[in-house]
Amino acid sequence: MKNSIANYVLTLLIAVAMFAGITANGQSQKYAYVDTQYILDNIPEFQDAQDELDEYSKKWQKEIESTYAKVSEMYQKYQAEAVLLPEDVKHKREEEIVNKEKEVKELQRKYFGAEGELYKKRQELVQPIQEKVYNAIETIAATNNYSFVFDKAGGMTLLYGNPKYDISDDVLDEVGNVMQTVKRDSRTRGDN
Repeated sequence: MKNSIANYVLTLLIAVAMFAGITANGQSQKYAYVDTQYILDNIPEFQDAQDELDEYSKKWQKEIESTYAKVSEMYQKYQAEAVLLPEDVKHKREEEIVNKEKEVKELQRKYFGAEGELYKKRQELVQPIQEKVYNAIETIAATNNYSFVFDKAGGMTLLYGNPKYDISDDVLDEVGNVMQTVKRDSRTRGDN
């Protein structure tokens, strides 16, 4: 899932660029495609951002698991002692367990919820890179008069693409003007 949000946002940006690039005077339309996963995989800063997000995620997950372990310990201790406890103490302990469970669930929402810390960190670290990639795509599309640029890695299905229309390396070269990218002869493609 770590790349799904990144790919969705980038796909959305590319779709906007595709429709914005249509010429009003009806000239012949040119098409190209990119593989955003390939592009992002060849930007070291993106991998650094992903690694940093993974570290935050692991740290927060460990904190949540530790707190769940405390809840479990509280519950087991309560079960072992429940027979001997007066009713008012039982209710107090049950309430403490329920409150601790609520605390853990709130912690989960805080870190991993829709607007949680992981989401905010992803926006902070990944979005600027995606914007640079989008700007590079837009520059190349405008320079070469492409009406549409599809994303091979995104949600839009590309059943076939002639490699001569793949401008992914051109995008990486353009992004390389503003940030470090892997040199063209050292780039590797994933499973695509």
